[in-house]
Amino acid sequence: MKNFPPFALVAALAVAACSAPTTTEAASADTAAFDASGEHPAAALADAPFTVEEVAAFNEPWAMTFLPGMRAALITEKAGRLKLWQDDGPTLDVAGVPAVAYGGQGGFGDVIVAPDFAASGMIYLSWVEVGSGGTYGAVAGRAKLVPGAAPRIEGLEVIWKQHPKVTGRGHYSHRLAFSPDGRYLFIGSGERQKFDPAQDMTGNLGKILRLYPDGSVPADNPFADQGGATAQIWSLGHRNILGLAFDGAGQLWNQEMGPRHGDEVNLVEAKANYGYPIVSNGDHYDGRDIPDHPTRPEFAAPKLWWNPAVSPAGLAFYSGDLYPGWKNSLLMGALSGEGLIRMIIDGQTLHKADRWDFGKRIREVEVRDDGTVWLLTDGEDGRLVKLVPKR
Repeated sequence: MKNFPPFALVAALAVAACSAPTTTEAASADTAAFDASGEHPAAALADAPFTVEEVAAFNEPWAMTFLPGMRAALITEKAGRLKLWQDDGPTLDVAGVPAVAYGGQGGFGDVIVAPDFAASGMIYLSWVEVGSGGTYGAVAGRAKLVPGAAPRIEGLEVIWKQHPKVTGRGHYSHRLAFSPDGRYLFIGSGERQKFDPAQDMTGNLGKILRLYPDGSVPADNPFADQGGATAQIWSLGHRNILGLAFDGAGQLWNQEMGPRHGDEVNLVEAKANYGYPIVSNGDHYDGRDIPDHPTRPEFAAPKLWWNPAVSPAGLAFYSGDLYPGWKNSLLMGALSGEGLIRMIIDGQTLHKADRWDFGKRIREVEVRDDGTVWLLTDGEDGRLVKLVPKR
C-alpha cells in the first residue's frame, strides 16, 4: 500500500476557503445558497478528515461490493472481468461470468450481494448484451459465488432485461440495490440517450424498477395491473441513473447525470415522475433549452442539483462515526467533477456539505462494515482507494 498522490492540490487550495461546511450544524445555515444555485465548490484533500491510501489497480473498474464475513470484495471491470480482491491475499479472476457487449458506456456493470449471502452465497450482476439489428440492452442476473483459490460463479440466471433494446451504447445505468428488508430488488434503467423512452410507459427505459429477488413483479407495484414491462415500473422520467442507495430511514435515493449540466439527486417515491426530458435543470447538448423543474410542478423536482455538472457516479449511505460529522450522509462520486461529494440528509431534505478535489474521476463509492469508505477511480489505470480517517 502507498499514499495517494495529492492530485490537483494547488488548484483545490484556491477554492478551499469557500468550501461547504463539514458539520450538520453548520450546514443548515450555510448550504442554502449552494442548494438553490446548483453551485458547489471543491476543497483540497489536505482539508479533508481523511487521508487517501491506494490499495490496488484495476482496468476500467465500474462497481464493487464487499463480501460479508470475508476480507474481500468483488469488483467489475467494464470489459467483462469480475475480480475478487482480498486484503490478505492476491486479486483473482472469477470464472463463469457472462459475455458482455463492451463498448461506449456498455460492458460489465453493477455487482451486489444477496440479502441472505451468508447462507446462499448469491450475488447479483448487471451487464450489457447484444440484441438483433445492431441493438443493445442491459440485463441483470444472479448466481452463486464459489470462493477459494480459483473462484467462480455457478448457476447464472438472467432475471431482468431492458425493454426495448435500442441502438447506441450509452445510458444503460443498470444500477442495483436491495431494500433494507431484503424483500425487493430495485434496478435503475437509463433512457439510453433516446429521451422519449423515459416517459413511455410501454417500456422500462428511463425508469427505476422494483422486483422480487427472482425477477418477478410484486402485485403492489404502482402499475402492476398493466402487465409486461410496465408492471416493473416504480418511478419514471429518469435519464442516466448511476447510483441507488437506501438511507437509515428506508428512503431510496438516486443520482443521475443531467443533459448539459443539471445533474441531480432525487428522493425516489412510488409512481413519481421526475420529468425528463420534459423538464431538467440542464439543457440539451446542442444548446436547445429544456424548461426547469419549477415550470412544471406536476413533476417531482430533485432534492439537489449541480450546475456546472459534476457527472455523478456511485452513491452510498453513511451511518458510521469514523469521520466527524458524516453520520446520516449520502456520499457520491464525481466523474467530470473529479472528486467526492457529501450531502446531509435531514428527513426528506438534502443539503450539500463537502466536496473534495481528487483530481481523478471517481466511479464508485462503497462503505465497508467497519465504517471505512472506499472508492474506485475510473479508467484504464483505475485504483481502489481507502479513505483512512485522520486521528
